[in-house]
Formats: sequence, structure tokens, C-alpha cells
Amino acid sequence: MKFCWVTLSVDNMEQSLAFYRDLLGLNICSRFSAGEVVEIAMLGESDKPKIELMCNKHNKITNRGTGISIGFEVNSLEEAMAYVQSNHIPITKGPFSPSPMTRFFFVNDPNGIEIQLVENK
Repeated sequence: MKFCWVTLSVDNMEQSLAFYRDLLGLNICSRFSAGEVVEIAMLGESDKPKIELMCNKHNKITNRGTGISIGFEVNSLEEAMAYVQSNHIPITKGPFSPSPMTRFFFVNDPNGIEIQLVENK
């Protein structure tokens, strides 16, 4: 079995793309309509697991899952913190260092999904 993607239901595709593509640097592998009201964008590297953004223009999600976060590795935690703050994205938790080799903090994407940015030494 091979992990393929995780699907995130988003309220606004353009805001979500601005976060995942422009802020986190994920490539758009594909973007298409799935019917008249659903738009899908697959983000990531072509040969690796992806983030699927799915926007249904008629359904707004009011209860997203809790206790779930998506982690992205960064080269420098200090640079990542400065970068998100300069883009007016508040740090919601952290930074934390559970071991000398790992440090991380959390932000929320435009839909309230928790994103963990982690530095591994």
C-alpha cells in the first residue's frame, strides 16, 4: 500500500492556494473542475504524496476535524517564524523543542487547519 494524498476541504481556493503554494512553496501538480461546483488542486511533488485542496462552492465546512495537524520541514525555524509573521500569519503555538534535535511551531491555514513547521537537526 502507498500513501497518495490527504484531502483538505477549503472554503476559498484562491486563499488556500496563496497559503500552500505561495507561502509554503508547494507546486501545483494539477488543478481542475470536478463538476460545476467543485474545484480540486493537487499540490506537491509529482512522485510524492500530495495535499489535495477541494473547494465545493455550495458547501461551507463548519466543523473541521480537531486534533489533526499537517507537518512541513523547514531549514531554519527562526527564518520560518520571521517569514510567517512578515506575512501576517500568527503563530498559534510554540515554538517547542521536545528534543535537542527537533524544534517546531504551529500556524493555521486560511481554513483553520493546523500546520506544523518543524526544524530537524
